[in-house]
Amino acid sequence: MSRMDVTFLGTGTSHGIPVIGCTCSVCTSSDVHDARYRSSILIQSEGKTLLVDTTPEFRLQALRANLTRLDAVLYTHAHADHFNGIDDLRVFCKHNSLPVYCKEEVAQDIRDRFPYVLHGEDVAGGIPHLDLKVLTSYEEVEIASFKVMPIPILHGKQTIFAFRIGSFAYATDCSEVPVQSLPYFEGLDTLVVGALRYWPHPTHYSVFEALAFAQRVRPRRVYLTHLSHGLSHQSLQAELPEGVQVAYDTLSLTIGGQDG
Repeated sequence: MSRMDVTFLGTGTSHGIPVIGCTCSVCTSSDVHDARYRSSILIQSEGKTLLVDTTPEFRLQALRANLTRLDAVLYTHAHADHFNGIDDLRVFCKHNSLPVYCKEEVAQDIRDRFPYVLHGEDVAGGIPHLDLKVLTSYEEVEIASFKVMPIPILHGKQTIFAFRIGSFAYATDCSEVPVQSLPYFEGLDTLVVGALRYWPHPTHYSVFEALAFAQRVRPRRVYLTHLSHGLSHQSLQAELPEGVQVAYDTLSLTIGGQDG
């Protein structure tokens, strides 16, 4: 696809920012870049739209982004901060079921936790009508004209999916990239990668680990996401090397063209 627009619907960690009850300098910051919904992105090209993950704020994110249509949803994994907004997909299922692409484990979570979103007798009504599509690791699939490559990465002991579409890759909630997955991150224009905080975490890259991964695969540019309240947008940006940016809610990127 010649041009693709990526919008950050949210860039925060599982708590969101501000964190409830917290009075730290980031949670009380007047910088709008420090206010972060839970992490999700929107991918658009040639009139087609993909959503990656449905956060608990998905309704608010969709309103803020003036989202009026979806062609499909991709799920990285089924943790609550990436998953629990699933009910708000119902507005995109009024006339047809909505395709949802994910690992088998995520599909099973949907069957177990939200069985009512499947096999509905009618399309209209107050519930989503989803059509589950199970992805296979390293097997590219065409979704609404996008060629999507699901790439296994580690989130602690759990294997989840990163996604590559053309020269763009999205790898949130990553704590390690298996050796066999590394080649799929090479030759990128843009890499989005999670960077939870400065110090190590058992299930997420730290800032320094995310930068080391980026140095290993050498994309043209890097955006850090899934940020905790331990990271000030302004302070972190001032410390980063050239070509690395701190993502923020509502930031829009263009892949295959000039950024707006």
